[in-house]
Amino acid sequence: MSTTATKRPRLSDQQVEELLTLIKGADTVELKLTVPDSDRRSAVAALGIDPLDAQIRQVIFFDTPDLTLNQAGVVVRARRVQQRKGDTVIKLRPVTPSELPGKVRKSPFLGVEVDAMPGGFVCSASMKGEAADADVKAAGAGKFAVRKLFSREQRDFFDRYAPDGIELDDLSILGPINVFKLRFVPRELNRKMVAEMWFYPDNTRILELSTKCLPNEAFQTAAETRVFLSNHGIETDGEQHTKTKTALEYFSKELHGDAA
Repeated sequence: MSTTATKRPRLSDQQVEELLTLIKGADTVELKLTVPDSDRRSAVAALGIDPLDAQIRQVIFFDTPDLTLNQAGVVVRARRVQQRKGDTVIKLRPVTPSELPGKVRKSPFLGVEVDAMPGGFVCSASMKGEAADADVKAAGAGKFAVRKLFSREQRDFFDRYAPDGIELDDLSILGPINVFKLRFVPRELNRKMVAEMWFYPDNTRILELSTKCLPNEAFQTAAETRVFLSNHGIETDGEQHTKTKTALEYFSKELHGDAA
């Protein structure tokens, strides 16, 4: 295993207090860890992951060339899924659950989740929907109106939180990103985990391991998962790279003619 990974700082007492407050208002907690590419093969082997069991997905983001939405904490995404309907999401982050309007918070299509990784965390609110695979494919090719991918409730959510003057149909296409996703249940952990490999057009990759739990299980799950990964030789304090940020920055540079 690599021994050159940058160590991430531990959370301060103030950050832990903030994390506890966010978790109390969330629906779920997702614990995430990105694996350095130099350790990818050994991690896959240690966990007994079979790539042929993975599901193929394709992710498309929509933003301005300068990532104005992302800078405002808004993420607009559509996804194609192998042998399934497509799905869409408009996500707001960071968010404080208690500050969401009551009608928005009570929507059955809204999920509030805390994403936690070594050295950091963020709480997000995601307004979710479904879309026909053909429509997502067409929108990714610029042949289908972006706004039509999203429900009325999603569009209202976008209008509430997106910067003034930005319309869904004005957004640029950032993607697609091809993704392999595999769910597995390690016998020693007895908990479902997910491995996602994101393949970027410049031939870089991000392997992310994750597991979800209920808010009241977060710290116990984090401790058990950390021990499990450490016992399999997987570095849990290495530098982290978020999938969405990496994708948005790559395609923003591409739109400006700066991508390698």
